Formats: sequence, structure tokens, C-alpha cells
Amino acid sequence: MAVPPSAPQPRASFHLRRHTPCPQCSWGMEEKAAASASCREPPGPPRAAAVAYFGISVDPDDILPGALRLIQELRPHWKPEQVRTKRFTDGITNKLVACYVEEDMQDCVLVRVYGERTELLVDRENEVRNFQLLRAHSCAPKLYCTFQNGLCYEYMQGVALEPEHIREPRLFRLIALEMAKIHTIHANGSLPKPILWHKMHNYFTLVKNEINLSLSADVPKVEVLERELAWLKEHLSQLESPVVFCHNDLLCKNIIYDSIKGHVRFIDYEYAGYNYQAFDIGNHFNEFAGVNEVDYCLYPARETQLQWLHYYLQAQKGMAVTPREVQRLYVQVNKFALGPSCVSSTMTASLQCCRVGNRHGEIARLTLSGLFPGVSLLLGSLGPHPEPVLHHRL
Repeated sequence: MAVPPSAPQPRASFHLRRHTPCPQCSWGMEEKAAASASCREPPGPPRAAAVAYFGISVDPDDILPGALRLIQELRPHWKPEQVRTKRFTDGITNKLVACYVEEDMQDCVLVRVYGERTELLVDRENEVRNFQLLRAHSCAPKLYCTFQNGLCYEYMQGVALEPEHIREPRLFRLIALEMAKIHTIHANGSLPKPILWHKMHNYFTLVKNEINLSLSADVPKVEVLERELAWLKEHLSQLESPVVFCHNDLLCKNIIYDSIKGHVRFIDYEYAGYNYQAFDIGNHFNEFAGVNEVDYCLYPARETQLQWLHYYLQAQKGMAVTPREVQRLYVQVNKFALGPSCVSSTMTASLQCCRVGNRHGEIARLTLSGLFPGVSLLLGSLGPHPEPVLHHRL
């Protein structure tokens, strides 16, 4: 796919009110007590309006019949024989089909069927609230309805980006501004807590309880990864990164570029919620290295990051920023980029470990799949005593 043409430079600025960082509980008893209120994912905002619900279950192995039933409900004036369909294959976990009648797809309904057992980690009620919240701030398409195992929403015109596109300065500026805009959203009046550690606890619980691990001897045990994560949590929680409303899954295919309107929009809000500002940015920077064929030599260079962060902070503050401010965020972002990243990664049939190289040497990227989109840990292969290695890298 060719690199999209240059886009007009956005002029809008957004102001983000900085929150006082919320105190973090230690990785231990609080996370292991899943009912602990202090570690639960903060409740989302109330729905802006009721969303239509249809008691229809769509067969994920044969989507079209169920999708057409939903279209009859949503577009009763469409003649069934005129409805066209298009399958999208870029998704990792969910299955997606577009239904439309006009060639230009101006009025197009997307039918998305949830991946099997994704409810183990994804709060679907919260996803709907996030969808409506982002729509209210012009950051998401219209949500038409939900059904038993999915939802229908408006097709967003544009092209899903590739890793080579997000490395283009004219496009990563648009991405930085859109992220700054989303980070300004305040869903409720309470002091938010980051969902990162709670999600990671859920991940480890699923690994231990839902999967029979039959891994080679050189793959770190879950207990080793838990110790490494505990050390990371202790360090990252002290960085005072603001807690903001984050997308939390900003891989390339979740970024839609509209060359006509000259903007980008983010899609897929399964993991959206309050989290560390630096996590959302660092998680996106990891996507520069690719997904299917990961090459951390493509992780953005310092100069690229500083330019990206300058765009972001300028939009955040609505005024000029100092090099000191950019440098401070740069340090926070790269420390979070080393930590756990809840991202949609290459999916396989089970937990897999693949070695990838970067400028710091070999690291292990663990991907849990089949249960929910990959939770990747840039951990492991740090030896039996990871703290000194992590300390050096951080």
C-alpha cells in the first residue's frame, strides 16, 4: 500500500488538565485479592443514550446470515438482494464484515463479532460506554446497536495504517494530536486509577488457570515474570506519569487515516480506560517495530520521539513547550515502553515465546492468544535475577 498523501496540518489545540498521580498499591496482596476495590478498573461513565440491543447471535464461522438479519433491523429500507458485503481480514481477534448498498460505502454498517472467550479479559459493557464517550467527543463513529456476541457501528472512511506510515512525520503528527485530544477526555468526576496493573493481574491469572503451559525450559516461568513485573511496577509507579483516558491498544491497524479530511481517528475501544499517559504513548512507539515481523531497530529514534512528543505536548497545553518538558515525557515514555504492553499482537493457537532483537540485545516477547488479544511483556530472558538488568535499562 502506498504511503498516503500529505495531509493539511491541523490547527486545533487541546488542553489536558494534569491529575495528581494516584497512589498505587503494591503488586501482591491487593492484586491477588481480585475483589479489592482499590485495584478494580474504575467504573466508566454513564451511557449518553440507550443503545439498541438485538437478541441475535452471529455464528463467527458463518457471519453473513446473522449480519444480514441485523441489517434488516437497522436498515429495513434496504432490499436484501441489493446488500453488498465485504470481509475485513486485518483484525486479530474479532471478525468484521461491512454491509452496504452504494458503491461509495457512504452509508455502511460494520458488523463486528467478538472473538471467542475474549470476555475473560474484556469488559463489553465498559467497551460500549467507551464507544459512546469517544463518540460524544467526535473521536469515534456512531454505534448503531449491540447483539449477543458483538456490535454494529458506522464505517469510518479512510485507510488503516501500516508501520511504515506511522513513521512518516506528516502522519505521526496527526496521531500525536489525536492522542492528545483523547487524553483530554474526563469520563467522570472521581480520581481515576490506572487499569494497567489490574489488567496484568488478570492476565497472569488466566495464564495460570486457563492454559496448560508446556513450554521449553528456557522460557521464564510465570512466577519469574510476576517478580519482574512487581519490580517494574515499583519503579514505573514512581514516575508520576499523569493518569488520563487512554486508548491502550494503538497498533497501526487501529489508526484510520482520512486523506480527504486530513485527520486520523482511532478505532477499537476494547481496552480503553484510565491509564498512565506515558503507557499509551510508549505502547504506540512499540508498534513502530511492526507486529508480524518485529524489528526493534525500527523503534523510533530519539530525534523522532522528541518531535512526536513536542507535537503532543503542544496540543496538550495549547501553548509552546520547553525542551525540559519534552525530555521529561521522553524519559517516562521509554520506561513504560520497556514495561508491559497490552497490545493486539500476532495471534497463535496458544501461549508462545519468540525471541526478537533490539539495540539492547535479546528480549522475550510473550503473547497470550486464543483467550484475548495479546498481552505482550518485554520481559523474560533477563536471567534469574532480573532486577539489576531492568534497573540498568530503566
